[in-house]
Amino acid sequence: MKKWMLTAVAIALSGCAQIPNYQSAVKTPPPASLVGNWQTFGPQKGLVSKEATASLIITAQGDTLDCRQWQRVIAKPGKITQFSGDWVNVNNEVRVMPLELEGDKLHYDKLVLQKVQQPTAECQQALKHENDSVQEKKSGKAPGSGKTHHKSTMKAGKL
Repeated sequence: MKKWMLTAVAIALSGCAQIPNYQSAVKTPPPASLVGNWQTFGPQKGLVSKEATASLIITAQGDTLDCRQWQRVIAKPGKITQFSGDWVNVNNEVRVMPLELEGDKLHYDKLVLQKVQQPTAECQQALKHENDSVQEKKSGKAPGSGKTHHKSTMKAGKL
């Protein structure tokens, strides 16, 4: 079978096709073994550069923040849910990525992450920014600049 046929079949069978939008994914509290701060160490194929770092923050409530750093920080909020019996992270762009725990290593989005005490300083800032945005939405206040963005992006760790 040709590669393009295999790719088409894989896309058709993937979870992405069955979650129509971010709001329809049900946030589910994950098992305690998944909760915490996860981070890559060393070069990995799933990252844009060998100097890049990825972090995944998973709360006990099932909220996530996928934070990638290299020349800038890109942070995408998401939520944990069970999909076809597997734990997955669904980000706000409706990208569905399985979470597979193997010993003390988390396999996620072509990455291998290890649990750490706290996320990097840049990811902590991104998390604070996301939390502030959620609070503004809940209180009905408009963001200070009046501009909204679909994802949190910071250059060199600055907001």
